Amino acid sequence: MSSTPCSRPAAINRRSLLKSGTAAAAALAFGRLGRAVATAAAIPQVRLNNGVSMPMLGFGTYSLRGDLCTESVADAIAAGYRLIDTAKVYQNEEAVGAAIKKSGIDRKLLFVTSKIWVDDSGYDKAKLAFQETLDKLQLEYLDLYLIHRPRGDVNGSWRAMEELNAAGKIRAIGLSNFDPAQYASLMAAAKTKPAVNQVETHPILQEKVELATLEPATVRMEAWAPFGEGRDGLFTNPTLQTIAGKHGKTVAQTMLRWHYQRGVVAIPRSSNPAHRRENLAIWDFQLTPEDMRTIAALDQNRSLFPEWT
Repeated sequence: MSSTPCSRPAAINRRSLLKSGTAAAAALAFGRLGRAVATAAAIPQVRLNNGVSMPMLGFGTYSLRGDLCTESVADAIAAGYRLIDTAKVYQNEEAVGAAIKKSGIDRKLLFVTSKIWVDDSGYDKAKLAFQETLDKLQLEYLDLYLIHRPRGDVNGSWRAMEELNAAGKIRAIGLSNFDPAQYASLMAAAKTKPAVNQVETHPILQEKVELATLEPATVRMEAWAPFGEGRDGLFTNPTLQTIAGKHGKTVAQTMLRWHYQRGVVAIPRSSNPAHRRENLAIWDFQLTPEDMRTIAALDQNRSLFPEWT
């Protein structure tokens, strides 16, 4: 007895889903997206070069402010996110701190990241800025603290961060937006190797050289714009749509899975509760080697954020 093969499902359009209306429709679609929303225990952890464990998927907060930020972060924690990323320049550390307090979660279960801005670079200013960040977040320590941009007195900031790390105020220290040459320059004077370099990386800018530089040094790459904020039509890219459809997933889920399989930590941001949960449902499928090669071919080695270059 023969049977007709089932056709592959089309890629799910997360934007159309939310525009379509009802909670029932959303619930039906999320059955396809991954019936069980990931719990914190289901999110894989990576061991950083100093032995600290970090979730491979987290929640970013760039551009979220005030009550929207507080509600979004509190809901992200409720949904299962444990890595929460903020920065002084985002102007939302107080809102993030309020969300953590509102969630009622045990602090030890969270992995909280913030970043020092250029205006606070230098040994003395970095220490003051760090304490200000702790106060705004209402925390006693940070899990990860990054130099946000390679500008100003980077070496002075790094010395301050090394001391704070040794004192137990920061569990791991790292960088953001450093290219290989800037990383090498810092390492010429540093005593402590960075645990993380958070950079712009997505299918259009895959940072293959950066990744090849960081991996042998056991420095973990983290993507601050894992979707490129949808610029250059990434959410409607035909190649990504085809791969997503093959797996019955959205393009967003496909990109997050691609990051994970490259060993890159991703911190997608969303003010939409449905999207936050969608982004967690990436552990029940795997991209094939052919999928990974196809996505690799999308690389244009081009930033979608020239304002940050």
